[in-house]
Amino acid sequence: MSKTKELILDTALELFNTQGLAKVKLRTIAIEMGISQGNLNYHFKKREDIIEALYYRLVANISNHMAKPISEDSMLGYLVATNRSVIYELFEFRFIMLDFTQIMRENHRIRAHFQELQKMREQQFLDFFNVLIKTGYMREERLPNEYENLYIRFQMFGDFWVSSAEIAENLVTASSIPKYLEIINQTIYPYLTEKGQVEYQRFSGNLK
Repeated sequence: MSKTKELILDTALELFNTQGLAKVKLRTIAIEMGISQGNLNYHFKKREDIIEALYYRLVANISNHMAKPISEDSMLGYLVATNRSVIYELFEFRFIMLDFTQIMRENHRIRAHFQELQKMREQQFLDFFNVLIKTGYMREERLPNEYENLYIRFQMFGDFWVSSAEIAENLVTASSIPKYLEIINQTIYPYLTEKGQVEYQRFSGNLK
């Protein structure tokens, strides 16, 4: 990707985050950059193309965090570290999360990709839970579909924590992150064995 396209995306991300999706048009981005709208249109014909590119950038960033190797003696540490990385990424691209439903309704390519991505993420989480069970950190299921539903809670939190923080605090900022990071990390605690709870406490200092 050219430096100009990267600069357009960086500028658009900042504007979307600070002004909101509804207020930022292609002309807004061009004026902020000091270029003509025709020049901007050469790289991105529609505002939706910019939104799509930023969405894929977010997905790639999160995938890179999740692809880091896992050691069996620090599996819960991996979960804590990954949650932290992901929640910061979601904050950096918070306009997507604040206008999540609108984007999914209006951009069918993003919606189709996201639906497929969620199937893959669900399998990744369920595989991770299975390893935690086999290594004695997590208990066996006690209810039907218990861990599928646990994944869904993680997913729902990821999709909507930014909106919740925005409503509760009037403006979501980086200072909001530790509170919500603690909430998402504690989600798994009731499902841990005694061994897992001890291990969780070992990494609890990295929750914020």
